[in-house]
Amino acid sequence: MSLTRQIKRELINKYGKNEKDSGSAESQIALLTENIRGLQDHFKEHKKDNHSRRGLIKMVSQRRKFLKYLQKTNYDSYKKLIDELGIRR
Repeated sequence: MSLTRQIKRELINKYGKNEKDSGSAESQIALLTENIRGLQDHFKEHKKDNHSRRGLIKMVSQRRKFLKYLQKTNYDSYKKLIDELGIRR
């Protein structure tokens, strides 16, 4: 359900500015997207897990805030990121 160190490292290397850039909006959005996708698979099996569903809603909200910030500050990076991650189709 949660991301392993290796997956986190790969996402940060791919979307961050360097290998230690885990705080940029791009890397945060990528990490949240992977967590959200993992939880979506979890809910296919556990339909009544409302406690985890609340966490999912919080993550989606946080990702939306990051995307809104990135759209205002760096539109080119925003456009590239949503195309690569396959969100907001």
